[in-house]
Order: sequence, then structure tokens, then C-alpha cells
Amino acid sequence: MDLMFGALLEQSAERPQDVIELAVLMEQVGLDVVTLSDHPYWPERLDTIALLSAIVTRTSRITVLSNLLNLPLRPPAALARTAATLDILSGGRFELGLGAGAQQMWESILAEGGPARSAGESIEALEEATELIRALWTSKEDVTFNGEHYQLGGAKPGPVPLHEIPIWFGAYQPRMLRTVGRLADGWIPSSPFFPPAALTGANQIIDQAAEAAGRSPRSIRRGYNIEGSFGAGSGFLEGSAAVWAEQLAELVLAERITAFFLYRVNDPDVLRRFAAEVAPAVRDLVAKA
Repeated sequence: MDLMFGALLEQSAERPQDVIELAVLMEQVGLDVVTLSDHPYWPERLDTIALLSAIVTRTSRITVLSNLLNLPLRPPAALARTAATLDILSGGRFELGLGAGAQQMWESILAEGGPARSAGESIEALEEATELIRALWTSKEDVTFNGEHYQLGGAKPGPVPLHEIPIWFGAYQPRMLRTVGRLADGWIPSSPFFPPAALTGANQIIDQAAEAAGRSPRSIRRGYNIEGSFGAGSGFLEGSAAVWAEQLAELVLAERITAFFLYRVNDPDVLRRFAAEVAPAVRDLVAKA
């Protein structure tokens, strides 16, 4: 089983080099993937795409993932070309996470000139964008697209990515989870908003939607942004590295979670400990099981 361990790094405009140096450290200590969130309406954060570009030029092995790009403020045709460029620059290490736009953030999205969309419309737009992006990566002919939210009038396809870029969605509600099952290559919820107890029901919805669409549920990768602390406690990811390993291994075996991203991290020591003590222990427990 191919397990991935990494982090969703904090982004601070006050210390612009920190996130890049943390990504370099992650590669050095043997972690598998570095991810960045995307909130373009928060000026205290650096631009996600610019940071991802800097990271791919400073690393050579680690996978780079957007976790998740804000679709309402990033036109999908431009995203397709940006993602392909990042994949080429990285030697085939880029993966695209897309977010439909959190409803609680829509006032900020509107303030930035974004579209006014209901929750349902934002999911429709994500579905259209996914189809459009994949067409621009793979089509041999000019791409025409006539959707409710996006249109292309014979756009030139390309550039072609170095590998088939997986597209991950964030999802919590049933309709969006069904969209994951029908369209996505991967799913990423976050433990502060979606505890482990919620994973079983969500996985069932994804699986049913995948099967209805003629897809294998096992073709959809399950990721998890995880928050915890190495210290006293009895909750999820509270305690020693051994406790962490046992709890994460259980999620691998019971819920098919195969990618874990430390949530909003900026502490090098936590990254080192996660890489040295937790990741190998999880792999060992899963292998023995």
C-alpha cells in the first residue's frame, strides 16, 4: 500500500522564506508531499501559486500539492496551464487540489471580484472546471466548452503535463462527496472540521457515487489533513508518536486513508518527529496487519 506523509504548511507574508525552507526540510527528512492552502483574499498570506513555483525549483523529489486552490478566484483555463507548467518544472511532481469555495468565505470572494454562487452553483462550477481543465491537458484539438459557469470558444490545448495530474477535491456534505465519487482522483477533508468518526459515512457516499458512475472506489485516493500534538491527552492524535502511529494505521486499515498531511504546521521539530517516528511506525503497523 502506497502511503504518503506530509504537511499543509502555514504561509506568512512576514517571513517569506520560511515556507520554502520548511518544504526543503521536509524533503531532506524523507516526507513525501508538501501542500499549501489557498485563500487569496487574506493578504497576510503569500500567494499560493507563486510559493508552489518557488518550492518546485528548490526541491527534487517531494510531491507538491495545492490543498486546495480557490476555484472562484482562479479561472480554470489559466489553472490548467499553471498546473501543467508546475508539473513540467517539477519533473512530474505536481498534483492539483481544487476547492469550490467555502460558503463562509463568500463575502471575501465577492470582495475580490469573484462570482456570486450558491453552494449548489459552486459545486456545478467545480464539475465544469474539472472537465475543462482535463480537456486542456489532453485534447488534440481546440477546446470548445459551453457550461453555465465557464465557456471556451476554441481554446488551444496545452501545455501537456509530464504525467497525468491527479485532481483532489475537498468535501464534507453529501452532494460534494458524490461529486468526489464521480469525478475526483482524490479526497481531502480536515480533521478539525471532520473528525475520524465521520469518515466511514463519507467514504460510503463516495464509494456509492463512484460505482454508479462506473468507477472503482479504490481508484479514488483518500487523504486527511490532521491536527494533533505530541503531549498529554486522550483525544485524536494526542500523545506519543506511538499513539499517533496506532491511530493513523487504524485509519489506513479501516477507512483507506493513505495520505496524511499535518495541518497548518510551521515547526521544524514537529516535521522531523513526524518523519522519523510516526511515518515509519504507521508503515510497519500496516504492513504487519
